[in-house]
Amino acid sequence: MQFRRLGTTDINVSILCLGTMTWGEQNTREEGFAQMDHAREHGINFFDTAEMYPVDVRPETYGHTEVIIGEWLKARGSRNEIVLASKICGPGRHHVRGGDTCFDRKTIHEACEGSLKRLRTDYLDLYQLHWPDRGWTDFKSLGQTAPIEDVGADREETVAALDELMSAGKIRSWGVSNESAWGTMDYVARADRAGVARPVSIQNAYSLLNRKFEFALAEIALRDHVGLLAYAPIAAGVLTGKYLNDARPQGARNTLWPSNTRYFGQQ
Repeated sequence: MQFRRLGTTDINVSILCLGTMTWGEQNTREEGFAQMDHAREHGINFFDTAEMYPVDVRPETYGHTEVIIGEWLKARGSRNEIVLASKICGPGRHHVRGGDTCFDRKTIHEACEGSLKRLRTDYLDLYQLHWPDRGWTDFKSLGQTAPIEDVGADREETVAALDELMSAGKIRSWGVSNESAWGTMDYVARADRAGVARPVSIQNAYSLLNRKFEFALAEIALRDHVGLLAYAPIAAGVLTGKYLNDARPQGARNTLWPSNTRYFGQQ
């Protein structure tokens, strides 16, 4: 297994990161354990999760993926061998903290504490803002298609709160996700002005069917040392060919939740 430095940190991560968002919904606890064991056997040390997982997102399964990971970490006693990343939920999920999902100080601290408890750890190696809270998303392969609720916090308060978590030893670094070029540069600039830690990573979709990252974000990532964590590298399974000729394999994600796909159709 090859390793790379995470952004500007001294954290070394495997070039493959284990995604976890299906555990507790599409995959069982036992299957999640098996995947983590398999990853470790093959040298993967980087696990990524989020407080809102699993998907398809439902109020009754909120946080279940983190619970599964926490149980595995306790059972295997391997926390110090894992680079563990999680994310605070953005706006639009009203079952999370009663809809209190802007990135202000109170919410960031509360969300982080919840993740630490479920994961049975006292620190996260990387804590990410899952998607912007300012009325913008970068989920679609061609960018935002409709406005969403703008509940955005003061972003200076956001970077200050994340720095507080770093100073307290609860997170080692922070990053953004599903973010735009403007948003990434704004966070870098605000962190620099405040004299606090910059974001070290950006987790956005990137694949042969979604190369939007190359248009503007790639140069920012290179020059400002904000490392790309590329998710959906096989476009939610579309690039495997299993959906060719309108096939819908039993148990596949786009079979179970066809309304959630972003890689079908003319675009």
